[in-house]
Amino acid sequence: MKEELTRQSIQLFERKGFSSTSVQDIVDSLGVTKGTFYYYFTSKETLLMDIHLRYIDDLVARQKKVLDSNESCRNQLTKIVEILIKDIQTQGSNVRVYFREMRHLSEENSSVIKNKRRMFHLTIEKIIKEGIEKKEFRDNLDPKMTTFAILGVTNWSYEWFDPSGNISSKELASMYMDFILHGIDLKGE
Repeated sequence: MKEELTRQSIQLFERKGFSSTSVQDIVDSLGVTKGTFYYYFTSKETLLMDIHLRYIDDLVARQKKVLDSNESCRNQLTKIVEILIKDIQTQGSNVRVYFREMRHLSEENSSVIKNKRRMFHLTIEKIIKEGIEKKEFRDNLDPKMTTFAILGVTNWSYEWFDPSGNISSKELASMYMDFILHGIDLKGE
């Protein structure tokens, strides 16, 4: 039942927004009582935090698998971009709630999520730095700004990318990587 409550809440939060969705809306949509909701979650914010934690923890775990592969920096970066874009296809509603509704978390909960996001960000920055050292990328890049650019391009795709449209998530990730890598490759390679 916890999974059903979470799944239905994500759909409602995406469609109506966190603030406009009540616990009553959630339980009514599943035909259960508020007691069922409160058995699993102490509040609507606890549910939202659970949604955020599940997403970011899974994302960080998948990023770690990429790092553990010991592939080139270029391949690691490609795989991380593919993960981010693929998530829009496979977890679109969850991705939208994750990015749009974080502002409704308490300062304490928001801080936890922001720290996890920062870890994800710093790992990409580390890949860029290492790629510069290994001469896979240009040596005049600012790793921090390059990371912001990559995350800006990928993370905001949830706003407009339609995986059922003319471009697949794999094609979009490939386009992004072509754009990113031609901006950071060593000249002549």
